[in-house]
Amino acid sequence: MYEEPYKWVEAVGNRRRYLDEQFKQGSPIVALTYDSGILLLTVSKGTSKLYEIYDRLALGGMGHPADLEKIRFSLLEMAHVEGFNRSPSDVTGGRMVKYGIAPVIKQAFEEIFKAPFIAKILLAELGQKAGKNSLLVINYDGTFEEGAQCAVLAASKPVERDMVAYLQQQAPTPPSLGQACGIALRTWALGNRAQQKAGETTSEPSQETTQEPASMDTTSLYAHLRDSVADKTIECALLDRSQSGSSKYRAVTPGELGRLLPKDIGIVLS
Repeated sequence: MYEEPYKWVEAVGNRRRYLDEQFKQGSPIVALTYDSGILLLTVSKGTSKLYEIYDRLALGGMGHPADLEKIRFSLLEMAHVEGFNRSPSDVTGGRMVKYGIAPVIKQAFEEIFKAPFIAKILLAELGQKAGKNSLLVINYDGTFEEGAQCAVLAASKPVERDMVAYLQQQAPTPPSLGQACGIALRTWALGNRAQQKAGETTSEPSQETTQEPASMDTTSLYAHLRDSVADKTIECALLDRSQSGSSKYRAVTPGELGRLLPKDIGIVLS
């Protein structure tokens, strides 16, 4: 293998194409900061995609459920060992990603004789002060990006760019919790519809998806949303700075979500 490095490069390229194919049917994930914390939202069928990791850390995942569980367990273990050996304030998203899970995912991707992780993850960290939040997105090859206001997971980079652009256009700074719920759900619908259109066509998917936001009005978004969530569950979780106690994570119940969503979306989903 080392005598023929081009074969390794070819094998890595094949893995990348294989993994890209696995995410086409996945459900996008949206993370958005609001006036009291961070909101994470997706639409799932059966298996949960949003998890608590530590007091101020939450995880969203896209991919194979078994691989997501492996990553979640690794992050849980790292976070609690770090909190016990050092202090809870030392358990940060940056440390978990840069020195913990990203190198593991990268190694699994590059070891071509072993199975890679079929997973993309989004790690949200609620800052000690407003404006100090962190949103980290880790790709299946171990590369990661860090932001503060919003982040998404989707099947492809073009779809993710369109979703982020839509979030940046729609979200006031900072939105209320109700506004954030509505914006996040519309963004999910935009990304999910773009993924479906990219999967249905044999032409260049990147060209299709980059044109999507221009033609995606509210009516078509709501129509797609109504059809998509008919047999699924809207999953929403918060890192809420106003919540008492050390743990700031809480799942939003369907009843609470129904009260938070704007009336126009509530009518569509009713």
